[in-house]
Amino acid sequence: MGQVKLGERARSHGVRLEIYDEIDSTNDEAKRRAEAGDMGPLWVVAARQTKGRGRLGRSWSSLEGNLHASLLIFDFGPAALAPQLGFVAGLATIGALIEATGASERLALKWPNDVLLDGEKLAGVLLEGTQPGGPGAPFGCVIGIGVNCVAAPGDLAAPASDLSRLGGSGLDAGAIFALLSDKMVETLALWAGGSGFAALRARWLSHAAGLGGAIEARLARETVSGIFETIDGDGRLIISTRSGRRAIEAGDIFLPALAAARPEPERRQ
Repeated sequence: MGQVKLGERARSHGVRLEIYDEIDSTNDEAKRRAEAGDMGPLWVVAARQTKGRGRLGRSWSSLEGNLHASLLIFDFGPAALAPQLGFVAGLATIGALIEATGASERLALKWPNDVLLDGEKLAGVLLEGTQPGGPGAPFGCVIGIGVNCVAAPGDLAAPASDLSRLGGSGLDAGAIFALLSDKMVETLALWAGGSGFAALRARWLSHAAGLGGAIEARLARETVSGIFETIDGDGRLIISTRSGRRAIEAGDIFLPALAAARPEPERRQ
């Protein structure tokens, strides 16, 4: 994983770091820290996870050499705005990856917070709230971020990629984390507890995958198809359909143009 340390900006803002060779889940450890009274900001980073997970409790393959990190924060703003932290995390992650690789034209954000490399999943974000003191107590959030640095898992519903495809040096998990920790401080300051979401939204849209093209939102009971118009002031996905505009709060997103552009895998003889 290389040497793991905070970036200079993160250190100067009082961010702390705990590193593990192996742990069940960096998100779970961050929540345990919160329950023990830690108010953050604290990063938990592990070389390996034995119970890594993604959205909706899906298993996340935690391959050694990839980045597995979680940030615990409190006092970020009203609890109702916590979902916007997904956009903060996505923007910070793609910012770190662009700085590390210089491949801005090959990297994009898939709503709400996946990072794509050449249309394939490179990084993902998992938000989980924590309120150890119960109702009325301070509300915190754990922001889990996984980046495929050296290898991509093969058990995902959609194709995945990793940084090794870009070649070059300085793309190990330690180097990416140092950049990410600084970008997170910068992006949280831009967001400013929700008051800066308009500026954050504009920057997010500048990296959006599939904007203006065909999109499908696969929901529990229906699939909404149309044109990816924008995201609104609350971060909802706005799809222009034949029957009008639809605002999507959550769902599995499919971008047909990216799938069509993806080359067919080589067949072994």
